[in-house]
Amino acid sequence: MSTEPADPPGFELPLRLFLGFRTLIDEVHAELARQVHPHLRPTHGFVLQAVGLDGTTAVDLGRRLGISKQAAGKTIDVLEELGYLQRAADPADARRKIVRLTDRALDALARSAAIFDAQRARWAQALGPGRLRALEDDLRTVTGSDIFRLDVPGWFGS
Repeated sequence: MSTEPADPPGFELPLRLFLGFRTLIDEVHAELARQVHPHLRPTHGFVLQAVGLDGTTAVDLGRRLGISKQAAGKTIDVLEELGYLQRAADPADARRKIVRLTDRALDALARSAAIFDAQRARWAQALGPGRLRALEDDLRTVTGSDIFRLDVPGWFGS
């Protein structure tokens, strides 16, 4: 008779991975809210990353996020009102508007990066540094090389 526990059902793996993701993201946003960014939501982080340091148009933002131009425009409106994005004329084409990150957005991104580093340190303490590195290596093996998939908002909605 085997004393090894039975393998968990297959559906548990994606749920555990998602729960780990959700735990990290919820903690980041709770800490950002405690600091100085109470109105940022998890989807906003994807938007700020998709806008990037060079800026983008609403059309390109929608494409990067996997959402419609209209949905991208509404999200830009919200983040502009909150002070995270600004629209400006495109120097190459006056008919187009470029969306750019503000200093407030850059602050939020820098703070979230520091919070993610602190979270990783806590996970390393809880699991052990070697086990955490092995987990990260194993996830790299099964997920491929593109870690900056920003289309999660659109993927959830499809």
